[in-house]
Parts: sequence; C-alpha cells; structure tokens
Amino acid sequence: MTLRIGLAGLGNVGAGVVKILGQNEDLVARRAGQPIVVTAVSARDRNRDRGVSLGGIAWVDDATELAARDDVDVVVELIGGSDGPALTLARRTLAANKPLVTANKAMLAHHGIELAEAAEKAGLPLKYEAAVAGGIPVIKGLAEGAAANRITRVYGVMNGTCNYILSRMEAEGLDFAPVLADAQALGFAEADPSFDIDGVDTAHKLSILAALAFGARIDFAGVATHGIRSLASADIAQAAALGFRIKLVGLAEAEDGKLFQRVHPALVPIDHPIATTMGPLNAVVVEGDFVGRLFFQGRGAGEGPTASAVVADLVDIARGDVRPPFTMPVADLAALPRATSADRRGRYYLRLNVADRAGVLAELTAALRDCGVSIESLVQRGTSASGDAMVVMVTHEAREADVVESLARMAASPSVVGAPVMMHILGF
Repeated sequence: MTLRIGLAGLGNVGAGVVKILGQNEDLVARRAGQPIVVTAVSARDRNRDRGVSLGGIAWVDDATELAARDDVDVVVELIGGSDGPALTLARRTLAANKPLVTANKAMLAHHGIELAEAAEKAGLPLKYEAAVAGGIPVIKGLAEGAAANRITRVYGVMNGTCNYILSRMEAEGLDFAPVLADAQALGFAEADPSFDIDGVDTAHKLSILAALAFGARIDFAGVATHGIRSLASADIAQAAALGFRIKLVGLAEAEDGKLFQRVHPALVPIDHPIATTMGPLNAVVVEGDFVGRLFFQGRGAGEGPTASAVVADLVDIARGDVRPPFTMPVADLAALPRATSADRRGRYYLRLNVADRAGVLAELTAALRDCGVSIESLVQRGTSASGDAMVVMVTHEAREADVVESLARMAASPSVVGAPVMMHILGF
C-alpha cells in the first residue's frame, strides 16, 4: 500500500512537503507504516523553479480537480485564503470521501465547523497541525497530551512577522515604520502586511485554539483584535525600563460559561516564558487544571517547520488516525456566549503625548481619580521639537471599563496631542 498525495499550492511550504517526502522517504515510510508519495500537484506557475524535482508527478492546472483524481488518496491544501479555490477544494475533497490536510487557518476560522461536520459525516480525517504555530505541535498537544484536563487559559505569541518587528524595534531602538519596511524587503512581511500587523492572523489561530481548548464552536468574529501599528520605540524603551517586553499576545479564556478572546499588544514580564520568544519564533502557553502550565515554543512559519507539520498529519492519516477534528463531535461543541472585557481587572500601561504646560499632569490624574483608577507610577519624558511631552502611566489593578473611560476623558482634553495608547500588562 502507498498513500498517494494530491498537493495544492507549491509555495515554500508545498515545496518543503515535496522535499521532506523525498529526502526522508524511508524514515517517513517506516513511521507511517507505508510509503507516502506525491502523485499530483497544482500551482499557479508551472515553470517556476522551486528547488525540488517534480519529475513523475502529474500537474493539474485547476487545483479543485485534485479531489476527483483516481491517483490521489489524500489532498493537501496549501493555497490559502478563507474562501475561493481553497474552500472549494476542501469541500470537494471531503465530498469525494478523501481525507484533507490543510495549513489554512483563515479557512478554518471561517468555515472550520462546516468542514468538521462534513469530515465527521463521512468518517474522514481533517488535519490542520500546520495551521497554528507552524512546526510547533500545539494542536496535538491540546488534542492529545492535555486531553484529560479542563483547560482554563490558552495564550501566546502566534505571529512571527509581528514578533520580528517588535524584536527589531527593541534591539535597535527603531520606530515601527522603518522596521516594517525592512521586514518587507527581507521577505518577513507581505507587501500588504495588514493581516499580520493588525492582529487578524493571530485572531484566526486563536479562534482555532480556543475551540480545541474549551470544546467550543469556533467564534472568530468574537475575537477582539488590536494590532501593533500604534506602537513607538518610546513604548518599547519605557516597557523595558519597567521590567517588561512588549508582545502581540493572543489570549482565550473560558470563564463562567462564557468565552473571552482577545489579540492585543501587552507588556509581558521579562521573566515570563513568552518574553523570551524573539524574532520569528512563536510560543503558546496552555494552562490545565491538572497538568498546570504547558509551554510550546519554536518556529511558527517557514518552509521547514510548516512542511514538517503537514507531513506529521499525513503520517497520522497513514496510520489510520480518524477522530473528530476538534477533539469531540461538532454536535457536542458548545456555542459559548462571548465574555466582555468591561469587568476584567488588571494593570495597564497608558501613554499620552501632551502639551508641555503647567497643570496638564493634574488634569490627567484627575481623570483617573474620577474613574476610580489609581496610579502605580508616572513618568514624563522630555519635550519634543513640537513642544509636546510624553507621559507614561502604569495603573494599579483596576476594572478595565474604568480605565477605558478615564482614557477617553483624557483623550478629549485639548492638552492631549494625538491618540493615547493603552496596553494590558500580562498578570499570569
């Protein structure tokens, strides 16, 4: 027996899958119990040199036709995008009674429940280890290693582009815009980086992890998402002076029968495990009632790590592993109501640019006082060429709605220049 693969998408990850199955052919076959070979591929450019041999592999111009081929047992979807050809191929693959492996977090965040239902109805595997955190086996860790636990929280750094930018800003004292431009030139960021820097990519991944962690239906629309565009080098430096490092954090918690999901820049204590996650690395923390804290760290993207995760899913399929895609049948997944952030309590970092004149600090602190928010520390930095000063405040633990209200009052002051910045301080 040989497991025959139809591969849609020959970018870095697709080429990496072909490379792994070629270079590690014997090892993969021994671990899978049978050979795994690519028999058909599809991509946009037939003539592009991908650095791997495609000799003996059939070429299909329309990727969605892979599902119907007699020489394909399993389809691997690496096209990307929440809809379009990727979703059509996924639907056709399951309708053709063939297993599906995908690295497409956007498609799963938007259509994962539909695809899981189709896979369950047909008794087929739907595998997606590569969709979250690249080569880090966090999907298996949640679905298998932590299966005996009630998960209380899952959070982490899940976007390598943002982490690379923040790491460079910290190391070199640069502002956001020049680091982003450099990341684009080096290929770490897309020409349109919005999905990464605005937190959407992290939100896709977080919604999938939350479904696995809490036995919930995916609720991507319920993820409150804030990106890193507004961060300045002064924020990075001030956070460091306070003993923190700024990370774009995805956080999901199940509390009182409700689901809280948020992507936001946060100040992370310098000795916290995710604070050590630098450059393009990813890290995910899972907290369970019996296992305690589990920490997963590694390369979250790229040819090798992501292709490795795809092949790991193929090995599972070759072994006959068929289970509900989200660890339990879709009918048993809870449609958890959304938890609001208003009553959450924590410490907050606030940064404002203000006119450098007498009485401004008293005005700011009065707004906090009137909303019941107390200040742990306050720093005013020197006047800029335009006559503005930067004020940074760290609050004591406070109710989030009160902090938001105080910030709105401060922002309405004619003494405040531009939009204030508010970041959460990670407290666990």
